[in-house]
Parts: sequence; structure tokens; C-alpha cells
Amino acid sequence: MIRVRRALTGDAPSIGAVHVAAWRNAYAGILPNDYLSRLSMPRQAAQYDASIRAGDGVYVAISAGPGAPAEVVGFATVGRPRVRGLAEGEVQTLYVLDDWRDHGVGRRLLAAGAAHLKTAGCRSAFLWVLRDNPSRWFYQHLGGRPAAESETRVAGVTIPQVAFVWDPIDPLLAGVAQT
Repeated sequence: MIRVRRALTGDAPSIGAVHVAAWRNAYAGILPNDYLSRLSMPRQAAQYDASIRAGDGVYVAISAGPGAPAEVVGFATVGRPRVRGLAEGEVQTLYVLDDWRDHGVGRRLLAAGAAHLKTAGCRSAFLWVLRDNPSRWFYQHLGGRPAAESETRVAGVTIPQVAFVWDPIDPLLAGVAQT
């Protein structure tokens, strides 16, 4: 059973671990291997702890079942856009552990994030995805419209990225709610 809720500070270490595992998987062959191998779970946990304490929109997907310990299997962060002009709200991160992909976890996290943005008054949302990210199809499947391209630098490497936009945000909420 998966439950999605607002993150608590005690979730930060698990969020850091999901972040590192997801990056190592999704960006293998896209980002330098030595960079991926040096990703730090404690450093990521500290960043997410600060975001949670600041009241940012951080949501976790928790797997819990009879006799099994609760485990963070994915997370999303949302907020006001870091880049103006694409939409009123931004999905800043969405990461799910490999074993939990294709189980509706990403959809549920996006729904929680989109609801958070809508409550904050955002009528549209966007996210950046690395152009070569194999999960890019997921955002297209949910109705995201490619709206901009740019480049970002990670580990000294220039990487192309694409912005997917949902304007208005309501179809994102409706599309995510379907399983």
C-alpha cells in the first residue's frame, strides 16, 4: 500500500537516499559516472531537511504493508518557479525508486504537488527534465507540453533540458488522478 503525505523532517535521510539512487539510475550514461558515484546521501538529506523545515512543498510516497516497515519510495518538491515566464508553479523534483516505478507512485506524488501549487494560487505548472532522461515519456503521457529548451550544467557538463508545461494545471490534476 502506498500513502502520499507531506514530508516530515525525519523523512530527510530517506529522501536523500531516494534522490541519490534515482540519479544514479536515471542519469547513468548522461552524467559522468565519477560524479554520480560521489553523490552524497547526507548532503542531499541536509538540503531536503532545510526545505522541509522552511515549509516548502515536499511530499513523500510511503510504502507500508502488514509486517513490513514503512519506507520512503519516492518524493516530489514543488514551489514557485525558479525561472519566470513558463508557468506560475514548478515541480522541482520527482524521484521514485526503480522497484516502485510503474505502480502509480509518480502520478500520486505529482497529484499532491499539483494540489499544493493550486492551493497556493498557481493556475499552471511546469517542470524541467533532462532531454535524454528515459522517463521523459512519463510527462508527455500525462499531457505535459514541451514549451522550452535550455541547457544546464552538471558536473562541468552542459546538458540539454526540456520544460514541460501544464496550462491550466487542472488537466494535470485530472490526468494524474487516473490510474
